[in-house]
Amino acid sequence: MIPTPPDRTEAAEYYYTYIDQVPRDGDVRRILEAQLDETLAFFAGVSDEKSLHRYAPDKWSVREVLAHINDTERLFTFRAFWFARAFDTPLPSFDQNIASAAALADARAWRTHIDEFRAIRGASVQLFNHMPDDAWSRRGIASGNPFTVRALAYMTAGHLMHHVKILREKYL
Repeated sequence: MIPTPPDRTEAAEYYYTYIDQVPRDGDVRRILEAQLDETLAFFAGVSDEKSLHRYAPDKWSVREVLAHINDTERLFTFRAFWFARAFDTPLPSFDQNIASAAALADARAWRTHIDEFRAIRGASVQLFNHMPDDAWSRRGIASGNPFTVRALAYMTAGHLMHHVKILREKYL
């Protein structure tokens, strides 16, 4: 079964900022796979020096953006795993600013962030590639909002698209 794009009842409206960036005519699993090599090539073109760049003093550095991408992908795919496996306990909120401050991303080598993205996305691809058909429509609550597994897969792809676009337009 090819998972269809989520409808507007499968996540809070805010998350369609990400979902709506994903092509509606493709298989989200293939999109996630394709993004891996495309994104690795993109980040390989960013130097160590440039990875510390901020386009404004109060904005994250490129390293912090990639650390945020990695953290958020872990979060979205954990939620997808939780709901796909039929756990019904609501999951807590995630504050990206708390996570970013605690990550100390600028203190780590740029290459480690890229390697981490490779590992996380590889695991995400495997999770979604082996998702049972009936799991895609399972629902759960996280951050006080309803989600389906399908919406979380699309959010994972769209969140990366969103941030790579910002990096291209404002940072690089």
